[in-house]
Amino acid sequence: MKFNLQRDELLPSLQIVNSVVERRHTLPALSNLLISTGPSGITLTGTDMEVELISTIKQGSKEEHDFTVPARKLLDICRALPAESTLEFSVEKDQVTIKSGKSRFTLATLPAKDFPSTETSEPIVEFVITQGELKALIEDTMFAMAQQDVRYYLNGMLLELSEHTLKAVATDGHRLALKEINHETGAKELKQVIVPRKGILELARLLGNSEERVKVLISKNHIRMEINSILFTSKLIDGRFPDYERVVPGESNNSLKANRSDLKQSLTRASILSNEKYKGVRIILKKNSLKAFAHNPEQEEAEEELEVEYSGDEMEIGFNVTYLLDAINAIKTEKVIMATTNPDSSCLLLPEDKNSCKYVVMPMRL
Repeated sequence: MKFNLQRDELLPSLQIVNSVVERRHTLPALSNLLISTGPSGITLTGTDMEVELISTIKQGSKEEHDFTVPARKLLDICRALPAESTLEFSVEKDQVTIKSGKSRFTLATLPAKDFPSTETSEPIVEFVITQGELKALIEDTMFAMAQQDVRYYLNGMLLELSEHTLKAVATDGHRLALKEINHETGAKELKQVIVPRKGILELARLLGNSEERVKVLISKNHIRMEINSILFTSKLIDGRFPDYERVVPGESNNSLKANRSDLKQSLTRASILSNEKYKGVRIILKKNSLKAFAHNPEQEEAEEELEVEYSGDEMEIGFNVTYLLDAINAIKTEKVIMATTNPDSSCLLLPEDKNSCKYVVMPMRL
């Protein structure tokens, strides 16, 4: 079985599907890509059993054939070949030979039947959204996802769908990020799904800021998205996400408004001398003033003072400065609002226009 592919067509697809392939896996087939040829096109499939990516190259082949090749080796070969070169594939028994100009490579294959396929059930919810909207929803909240937490349901992002809204929520137990957009989802009743961290990171990489449409299909155990010529499928986390609405504080009289850029720079400077392990910063609020103090075990100290709009109670409160900076970075407006009830309560950060984004940071004892 033989077919040809242009290197410049093959390389982008290889780079996309390789991102989910594990180099060393207990199942040898999972270190490989599944290549399927046919009249309608050539597809490349990579999976780690949690996330699956299928990229389609529209160039068809007369013969229908499925085989698997070592994913990383094929990518490295393709990268090393000159631009605009043609790759001639020849598949025989348990080997594939690739020729390009005077270069020749022979790779071992594994049977296509050993490659795991992702079977999804009928979608419960199906809707279309622009890439830009979905990317912003994910990127404005993903930083708050937990990483390798024993509470496995926190190692991902909650997508909450109602008929007219789409909401993304992420938390690691110390902070929370929430964003809501108005969008017709077609969900007849409230639907919550948890997409694993790896799936969210892949989506952030695959999505662009364009008006191009993404088809989203949610079934009982999977979420699937059609993004241009790429089919993304991820398992869903089977668990109950915490009641995030109980964590989000309401409006407070002790709220300040500050220039986002100035606040970010002040906290960044203070963080230089904070404890490397805990990243604690002590914030003192007085009328129209915010002071940030940091110190470390080497007895070094940093002090920053910033003029803000504040007329609430005088207060001293400690925070992990990294969590504050992550939230401030996600806010796009010129000014940022910080609201807290007392030194023991969590802090709510909002954009100036109080739109769909909310960020909550728990205090810490210093």
